[in-house]
Amino acid sequence: MTILVDDEPLAIQGLELRLQAHDDVEIIEKCSNGREAIRAIKTHKPDLVFLDIQMPGFDGFSVVQGLMEVEPPLFVFVTAYSDHALRAFEAQAVDYLMKPVEEARLADTLDRVRQRLSEKRGVEEVEKLKEVLAEHAPEAAADMADGADAVSSNRFEKLINIKDRGQIFRVDVDTIERIDAAGDYMCIYTGDNTLILRETMKDLEKRLDPRRFQRVHRSTIVNLDLVKQVKPHTNGECFLVLDSGASVKVSRSYRDVVARFVH
Repeated sequence: MTILVDDEPLAIQGLELRLQAHDDVEIIEKCSNGREAIRAIKTHKPDLVFLDIQMPGFDGFSVVQGLMEVEPPLFVFVTAYSDHALRAFEAQAVDYLMKPVEEARLADTLDRVRQRLSEKRGVEEVEKLKEVLAEHAPEAAADMADGADAVSSNRFEKLINIKDRGQIFRVDVDTIERIDAAGDYMCIYTGDNTLILRETMKDLEKRLDPRRFQRVHRSTIVNLDLVKQVKPHTNGECFLVLDSGASVKVSRSYRDVVARFVH
């Protein structure tokens, strides 16, 4: 289910016309302003919203902000102004389309949307099945647990958009070696580069797979896949030596993280 939001009727008509070529896109409502959009999204809970950024009153970013208390749909921002691209990526939009929307570019965007929806539904289906099995067939639920791990990992980020020094870097999480916190800023180390991300440690942890990214200190997260050596230290502390040669101290309160390396 898809909702279109734009204060220009011709823009909505043009996008609707192009979307007709895609049989799996069902437009359930069209909104002309941000307030209408928030009401429609909360009412219909669509999978996807094409959202104009530049609107009087509630602009596109205000719509996203107004949906923070509910599970938001996937957003594709549509605008005539390229200078909004940075904020669109910061808002974790699936994609960003320039007006007038080109058919080939729209097709690429919809491919991204289908991939994201497939991953999301895969996770939801597994969770529902696990709940039913846990109630009616606990033995089967236990057998399923290991196989579900691979599917559930899809809900974590594979790429993170980082705006740094006026540029947007799309960072593959596999390349992230460690993350250090400095207030509301994160220093992301990728072995050959260091980038600054404005986000709290708590929020960033939610986006990373905890089976790979673990906090080893109050202000440090480490990619466990890139640990090559554990060096014991005094008072129950130790150091992790990473692939790059960097050494990270593990505080006593996080020593359970190290246990997986020594058994």
